[in-house]
Amino acid sequence: MDKRAVFDGIGADRERFAEVAKSIWESPELGLHEERSSKALIDLLESEGFEIETGVGGMPTAFVAEYGSGGPVIGLLGEYDALPGLSQSASTEPDPIDPGGPGHGCGHNLYGTACAFAAIGVARAIDDGLSGTIRFYGCPAEETLVGKVFMARAGAFDDCDAAITWHPSDRNRPQLGSSLALDSISFTYTGTAAHAGGSPESGRSALDGVELLNAGVERMREHVPEKTRVHYAITDGGGAPNVVPAEASVWYFVRAPDRDEVDRITEWVTDIADAAAQMTHTSVERRYITGCYDFLPNETITETLWENMQAVGGIEFTEEQEAFAREIQETVDPDRIEATLEKLPEETRAEMEGEAVYGEPIEAYDAGEVSGGSTDVGDVSYVVPTAQLRAATWPIGTPGHSWQAVAANHEFGIEGALYAAKVQAGAAIDLLSDHDLVERAQAEFEEERDAEYETPLPEEVEPPFDVTAP
Repeated sequence: MDKRAVFDGIGADRERFAEVAKSIWESPELGLHEERSSKALIDLLESEGFEIETGVGGMPTAFVAEYGSGGPVIGLLGEYDALPGLSQSASTEPDPIDPGGPGHGCGHNLYGTACAFAAIGVARAIDDGLSGTIRFYGCPAEETLVGKVFMARAGAFDDCDAAITWHPSDRNRPQLGSSLALDSISFTYTGTAAHAGGSPESGRSALDGVELLNAGVERMREHVPEKTRVHYAITDGGGAPNVVPAEASVWYFVRAPDRDEVDRITEWVTDIADAAAQMTHTSVERRYITGCYDFLPNETITETLWENMQAVGGIEFTEEQEAFAREIQETVDPDRIEATLEKLPEETRAEMEGEAVYGEPIEAYDAGEVSGGSTDVGDVSYVVPTAQLRAATWPIGTPGHSWQAVAANHEFGIEGALYAAKVQAGAAIDLLSDHDLVERAQAEFEEERDAEYETPLPEEVEPPFDVTAP
């Protein structure tokens, strides 16, 4: 199979690619509410002859698009949700379009689009004689760790042989590092309202319950493993100082390097929540919102991604793009840029020093590392062999979930996203062409996975349409 023709075909589609990516950027939507964004990708894939299944996992904006027949079945995981409070124009200074509104600070407008065009590239190869099935998974609500978890519970990945995805970044590299498993839970305390000055003795403060829970968790921190992360936000603390609050709520993320440890710490947090209710003569209701696994990287497929990154080559940025990147980078804390460079191999760090952009592929350097973040790609990686890469869509040192990233993800990031589309298409074609490669990936998967995947979701939990990313 001539992969170069596939790469060239994706590159020739740049104008249409940019139109789709920009349309999603210009209409940012929060998780499980991505009606326009999912439709843009569905319309694109349907126009290329893909068969579409919508409403996957009980989520109207989740879908699966399939092309071809028979095996192997190779999946591409696309995302398209935005982040709250990150509205920003495509400028080099803070300039919200809709103050307080959402924005694509993680580049999911590029993410889903690149996966869709990769799928289209593979579909064209199937038309030219390649055997097998390419499947695009339209995955909503990654920022709240929801979409793929509920899709996995519904069995959407059970008959997939291998999965590939990517993420926007400030450099091009395959990923061998892992991420943290997570539970997302809220606790709502109910007490008794009273006049805080006139008759406080007749009240029971729900906020006291929340504050004692938080205080107890702070004492717990000393006794959990080092890589554990526990964050919380008080989402309802009462309405006025002179009213004893009858209701108060707090939202928790519990993270740890593996699913069992998350379960253990979540149980501990729940015990503290119950004790806080007893101490304050209030009641507490626990709501399990979602949870996810750590990411299990498949080295066999990751090596295939690396081979295709080398085959595609680097990203060539224009002088105009480099100038834009330099202006964005000048707004980033220099310590942040330095911290980014310190993580890199010495030779690469020397090449990137003083640069605003870097388009060359970098070999994986994070094997065995565990990041402080979480992703619902982790759940897919425990169902099917999965690998992912990063591609440069914003300037070196730019933090994700920032106005700078939003600005870059409009136009500047198109080149990196096209690069990601080509690499994923090439790797998918390799997997479809070489059944031994798929078998090696699956053998590694079975050896590395501790046990069969079990959803972290309680049976009664439904997709949380009322939750947005913190």
